[in-house]
Amino acid sequence: MRILATILLAVLIAFPSAAQPARQTEAQDYIKAILATEPLRSAQLGVKAQKVSGEVIAEIDSHKKLVPASNVKLITTGSAMAELGDGFQFETTLAYNGTIEEGILKGDLYIVGGGDPTLASKDSIAVTAESLFSQWRSILSKAGIRKIEGNIVGDGRYFDGEKELSSWLYEDIGTYYGTGADGLCFYRNIQDFNVSPGPSVGSPVKVAPSYPKVPWMQFTYNCSTGIKGSGDKLYLYTTDVAPVAELRGTFAVDRKTKKLETSNKFGAYTCAWMFRENLVANGIPVSGSAADIDALGKVRTSLDPVTVTVKALEQSSLKTIGSTQSPTLRRIAFITNQRSDNFYAEAMFRMLGKKKKGSADYAKCAVAETDALRRLRLDTENGISIVDGSGLSRKNLVSPAFFCDFLKAMLDTPVCESFVNSLPQPGKGTQAGRMQGEAAASRVYYKSGSMDGVRCYSGYVVPSDGGKEDTIVFSVMVNNYTGPSYKILSQIDKLIALIAKEN
Repeated sequence: MRILATILLAVLIAFPSAAQPARQTEAQDYIKAILATEPLRSAQLGVKAQKVSGEVIAEIDSHKKLVPASNVKLITTGSAMAELGDGFQFETTLAYNGTIEEGILKGDLYIVGGGDPTLASKDSIAVTAESLFSQWRSILSKAGIRKIEGNIVGDGRYFDGEKELSSWLYEDIGTYYGTGADGLCFYRNIQDFNVSPGPSVGSPVKVAPSYPKVPWMQFTYNCSTGIKGSGDKLYLYTTDVAPVAELRGTFAVDRKTKKLETSNKFGAYTCAWMFRENLVANGIPVSGSAADIDALGKVRTSLDPVTVTVKALEQSSLKTIGSTQSPTLRRIAFITNQRSDNFYAEAMFRMLGKKKKGSADYAKCAVAETDALRRLRLDTENGISIVDGSGLSRKNLVSPAFFCDFLKAMLDTPVCESFVNSLPQPGKGTQAGRMQGEAAASRVYYKSGSMDGVRCYSGYVVPSDGGKEDTIVFSVMVNNYTGPSYKILSQIDKLIALIAKEN
């Protein structure tokens, strides 16, 4: 139920200069109780829950900086929409060098990426690969190109700097959620495998690459069938230094065949290769091969590192013939927060750096986001340290108090409704099973964040009756816990429900 338009777009009121002292509430009493027992007794807990009017409902260690995990996406999506506008679109351009003579392009066709993370993503907000390629073929047709005597070059130079942050965990780099966002992507830079257990424990796992086709990759499989109940512990170890990868780990003997999603480090090359195949299949001959542009700015027609390469032309010297646009940032942010999509979050983070600082290097992106937060009149000297867009890095540190200040500030932006409506609700999507049976669940909009030893929830409680000043912003952050997650989650659910009772 969407009741935000009447509440969150009400006449704005000034925030109080200081929060009112916390009164004794059921939520505050509950915090005291759960801190006296495990697992929270030996963990770190930071909480702040406050009405926009300034009334503090619950608080403990709210100024301690903790690892937020995917709660970072609140800041990423909010800052990107506030700075770029929720109607912003990424653009992908087709351009060429050489000449067009009698329907023949005598030169290379460049697919010039503009950071669009949705290209051929199979998401509901994006067009399919076939539809995308059909649009690109139409652009070629309008330019009079019926044959290409040259290469199809995937140009991902728009995003400079490393694709993944060095502080991400090594085992995450090869997963679908740890793949980096570069200037030209394809299928969210994911590589799918079909995997199934062998006939007995210890036997090889049955593995076959499925989509997209990547014939240049050299895959080796150092993985075996695990004991019953051991689950899926398969990880792909890969890098963009060379087209080689190894799948390691175990896959339980009682598991069914599944699609394993891993990282594809050659998104631009994959996009060029898939489009070249599509052109040929649709009667547009291409004499050259697929290619991309390496870190030294050279065109690679093969990913073999010993292949002789030539310097790529500057994008400004290419002749543009057309472009396609991504879905709006509003729709991308919605998917990002609903699914907790790291790839989309990193694309937004890097685009903010590119647009505001002229560079998608992670250090510049962090500066761009800090500047954005300062424009929201937030104190960035204390309470926050952000290094990526997704929250994969444990170097991200944010306090519950900062999250609450940020969430309040977002209510005063033109994109407040888009932002709040992008957040999941208990019992839906990634939050299925949360706050079951709680009447207030329909009034909660929040983002979760999780990794080993970390569980965080931050967001809003929309009042059942009242105006903007009665809206609650909250942040519950747990770090360094051990033991089953369900214990922590049930306590967090109850705490949020008690917080929600206050409006």
